[in-house]
Amino acid sequence: MGLLKFLSSKERAARERKAAELYAAAVAQARQPALYTAMGVPDTLDGRFELIVLHVHLLCRRLGAFGGEGAGLAQALFDTMFRDMDRNLRELGVGDPSVPRRVKAMIQAYYGRGKAYDAALAAGELALAATIARNVYNIAEPSPQAEALAAYARRAQDALDAAPPAELLAGRIAFPPAAAETTGASGASPTRSTTTG
Repeated sequence: MGLLKFLSSKERAARERKAAELYAAAVAQARQPALYTAMGVPDTLDGRFELIVLHVHLLCRRLGAFGGEGAGLAQALFDTMFRDMDRNLRELGVGDPSVPRRVKAMIQAYYGRGKAYDAALAAGELALAATIARNVYNIAEPSPQAEALAAYARRAQDALDAAPPAELLAGRIAFPPAAAETTGASGASPTRSTTTG
């Protein structure tokens, strides 16, 4: 029994490490300047949250498609994200009694966004741009910037779909450049997760 507990603890620690690496990659990608400049995402707490939700959801969506180990890693990634949100709220000075309520609201927002993004990704580019316009830009109709972000989100999904499952399950991912034009002569490389130890 002791050995089984030890192995279970090691597996859990390994899963949490992989989830932390995937989350770090998602956050780094969500901070790409082109998302805020060329695509006009508001550089606010809400705007940054929306981009983290988008990237984490795309990752969880792909991992969940693997079932088993992938679904477990997706759950660990979700948990990692909201532990970080809890920590960030406290660092921003939000009072302890209100933190759980704020995190619960963020979790509900995440689930709502996830369902909307899943439906929009299945429906096509116009639906995706409309969903992004509402959630990220808080506008009723798609703008050119919302359409650009939707095109980027589709590229990110395609990159995740093309990534070797073993790489994702090991906690490694390369997102595409945030702005399509950076794939030209500049030779910009995708954002990769970094191993923290």
